[in-house]
Amino acid sequence: IEKMASIFGNGRLFLEVQPHTIPEQQKLNAACFDFAKDMGLPVVATTDCHYAKEEDHYAQEVLMCISTGKQITDTDRIKHDGIKLHLMTGEEVLAGLGEFSGAEEAIDNSVMIAEMCNIEFDFSKHYMPRFAMENGESLESVLRKKAREGLELRFAEIRERGEEFSAALEQEYRDRLENELDLIEKMGFPGYFLVVADFIVWAKSQGIPVGPGRGSCAGSLVAYSLRITEIDPVKNKLIFERFLNPERVSLPDIDVDFCINGRDKVIQYVIEKYGKDRVAQIVTFGTLKAKAAIKDVGRVLGISYAETDRIAQLVPAPRQGFDFSLEESLRMEKRLADYAKNEGKELISLALKLEGLTRHTSTHAAGVVIGDRPLVELLPIMVDKDGNDVTQYSMSYVEKLGFVKFDFLGLKTLTVIHTALDIIKDTHGVEINLEKIPLDDPKTYDLLCAGNTTGVFQLESSGITEVTKRLKPTCFDDITAILALYRPGPLDAGMVDKYIARKHGDEPVRYLHPLMKDILEDTYGIIVYQEQIMQLAKVLAGYSLGQADLLRRAMGKKKPEEMARQRKFFIEGALKNGISKRLAEEIFSQMETFARYGFNRSHSAAYAMISYQTAYLKAHYKVEFMAALMSHEMGDSDKTLKNLNECRKQGIKVLPPDINQSRAGFSVKDGMIRFGLSAIKGIGDKAVQKIRESVREGGDFRDIEDFLMRVDPHVANKRVLEGLIKCGAFDFMGVSRAELISRLDELLKAAQRYHKEKDSNQIGLFGGDGEDRSIPRRRLNMPEWPVNQKLKFEKEALGFYISGHPLEKYSKELGRIGVKTTQELKAYGNGTSVRVGGVITALKYRNTRKGDRYVTFLLEDWLGTVETVVWPDVYLSVVEIIAGDDPVVVSGKLDVGDERRVLVADKVESLIEIRDKNARMGVIEVTQSECMEEKIIKLRDLLSKHKGNCPIKIKVRDLSVTALLRDSKSAPICIEPSEDVCDSVERLFGRPVLTFV
Repeated sequence: IEKMASIFGNGRLFLEVQPHTIPEQQKLNAACFDFAKDMGLPVVATTDCHYAKEEDHYAQEVLMCISTGKQITDTDRIKHDGIKLHLMTGEEVLAGLGEFSGAEEAIDNSVMIAEMCNIEFDFSKHYMPRFAMENGESLESVLRKKAREGLELRFAEIRERGEEFSAALEQEYRDRLENELDLIEKMGFPGYFLVVADFIVWAKSQGIPVGPGRGSCAGSLVAYSLRITEIDPVKNKLIFERFLNPERVSLPDIDVDFCINGRDKVIQYVIEKYGKDRVAQIVTFGTLKAKAAIKDVGRVLGISYAETDRIAQLVPAPRQGFDFSLEESLRMEKRLADYAKNEGKELISLALKLEGLTRHTSTHAAGVVIGDRPLVELLPIMVDKDGNDVTQYSMSYVEKLGFVKFDFLGLKTLTVIHTALDIIKDTHGVEINLEKIPLDDPKTYDLLCAGNTTGVFQLESSGITEVTKRLKPTCFDDITAILALYRPGPLDAGMVDKYIARKHGDEPVRYLHPLMKDILEDTYGIIVYQEQIMQLAKVLAGYSLGQADLLRRAMGKKKPEEMARQRKFFIEGALKNGISKRLAEEIFSQMETFARYGFNRSHSAAYAMISYQTAYLKAHYKVEFMAALMSHEMGDSDKTLKNLNECRKQGIKVLPPDINQSRAGFSVKDGMIRFGLSAIKGIGDKAVQKIRESVREGGDFRDIEDFLMRVDPHVANKRVLEGLIKCGAFDFMGVSRAELISRLDELLKAAQRYHKEKDSNQIGLFGGDGEDRSIPRRRLNMPEWPVNQKLKFEKEALGFYISGHPLEKYSKELGRIGVKTTQELKAYGNGTSVRVGGVITALKYRNTRKGDRYVTFLLEDWLGTVETVVWPDVYLSVVEIIAGDDPVVVSGKLDVGDERRVLVADKVESLIEIRDKNARMGVIEVTQSECMEEKIIKLRDLLSKHKGNCPIKIKVRDLSVTALLRDSKSAPICIEPSEDVCDSVERLFGRPVLTFV
């Protein structure tokens, strides 16, 4: 203390005391007051503040338990006994320090220090990153040089593609470039463009896929020339002032899409280029919502998960993306309110206190800040769990402080495209440059017109697919328009129907004034884009494009005063152009109406390019494209199921995993897709890596014993082996999956002995070096599991059926009871009563606003799926059937809308129970080679164990012989229909042969 006082001076060194009652703090307070008296130092009273009111102390303890994963009853949890952490008054602080002389002065000093602390934020400054310059050149000169050179390269590419390009058009590009450069210099943003261009060009040079552009930056010819975007703003009628408005200066915002696997590499490049202390990602704060608060508090209080989950499910489901608060939920849901008043009083009261508080921090998915100096000089920084610097201010505050935010977005579709290009190169030896593909490819537009849009970026939902089929796009502008029009506003306003009718000549195209034709001709006279509003204002009323952007903003915000001012300004300008006042008012009103729905054409065009690229790849290389799509969506069961159904629809065969043939992801060979090893549940990346390394180094595995000898047993553990066997990865051996599973423990023990002896380096007792060691091979020739059991295990390992479908076994029964396939449902309209057979997948339990349970699921047959909902009144009577494994028959009505086709269930029945209840005769259909006397005797004995009233007919297919099966006394055999007897007969013959009619 003496040394510190000598350094800082007595007037700048304060000794700190706190009013806590714990003995340790009281001893420390006494020492501080003694030192202060002896050395003439001032004392200041402080206290930590974690919550507002003293009665919130217990809630704070619970919150600490949530963050540390403890229960309130744990003895080793963090406690604050004797420490008051609420916002204390001066009187409370004095009471805690009252026994010490000088306590009042200590409190006064806290006020004095608070008054000395003063920080003012300057919101007028912009902190641009410093782009490294060479040879003393200015940012402005370098930007002009790079932009001009880049434009010349773009000209060369246009000519190489054989496009018409006149000298006048070339001059239009040059003039626009110079105009944009002037505006960028005037606004002080040359460095920003150079920084963005630098990391984008670097990413492309490293083979990292980069998106063609996002948002309004696609309207900049400078950005196009610098390769920041791949969208030609002149050809696509995009406007620079929609991106940067010189009459309303704001920071530029260029969002860049990168391949999800390359995004981190680009961020690391930026860190290395500008300095680790000048680059940081941006924090986001996760807060406790109603359901999470109930579950977290319940865990801390020691309430079972089942109980807290039951209570949490009473919170109404979000509506239109809006989550209901716990307070609102208590008003809406009587059962939740009753629980809060009785046995759940403590749980709910604590949840109400904690709801909305920050639960954790995480890193923003895209935002990165680059400063012109060490960031700690300007804002607080923290370090995340991965060691990355992260701002302590969230994004909105970072921007308000004048920091330029760069969005490095990871876009999965770019990764899919990149993977597809690699597979195409591997299978066809063709390298495709997507920047050079023709934008008028007939095959691509045929695919879109047919609605074959699964996997096509932004166009694969059922609603937008239907719009695409109706619109029948024939050019790139049509795709751009679809993405702009398919939104709630334009759909509700009938703009989509009007656009389609005018495109196909079913409705005439009219323009209120001839000057509007050039601007609206490509959208058939309909104002679709915000840029069209700006162009109309410029051409009709003499607005500058900067003023026109302000008009666009005003129309979007609908402020009456501003709109009245803009209307007057527009009409005055139109009058000067010879347009009558009446017509000017009509045009302005039309612009105002459509401005409510107008979309950013720059953004739509940029994303339309990705839509076109994915459609092009699917149209020309559908197998490779689907393999790439499945590789990157294999972690999502619903999407993988959708993709498998798409492959079936497209006639693409998907083969099950194979330990020798499969790669980590989905691969292509001979026009077929091979399931990837990484898609097998529980196998893990490390195991996949070791398996692939073994194949590359030692060739294909001969059998499972060879596999166990060559792969580390710590990697090839029981869980991994079970998954590989059940999905069919060892089927190449010609040994049944049932046999391999039955021998699994024996094989694993043998593998452990083998590797232990191998690693010991011991020589055998009778000589030799041990190289002839191996795992003994023996075969039991066990029959395979029944088809449905085999498929059940297959789905357990993969999440899907690959080698068949469990419903195929019941095809005759389904035909007999007259059900429809999911494919046939597409021909029926809204309200049609139907009966559909299938298996239940993607089952989700939900609650109505009243808290009543209902379920949704996908009903899947071998042709596809249909979304199904079972409302509470039906659910209660069929809950056991839905929770079971049997295939079902669902009766109900179709709810058909623009977005989806849903089957609303009136009844759910077990298909097996229907079959067994209605069976009048069993038919066993076999071939002549299967009619060996020994097998028929076994069949007769087997059926005799299932006696009932249903006679059995045997049909020998090759001989067209049909006869009732009889026992040893020549009496007809009658059985009780069941799945057990079907499976037993199937095991005997090795395939399903028994059906009931």
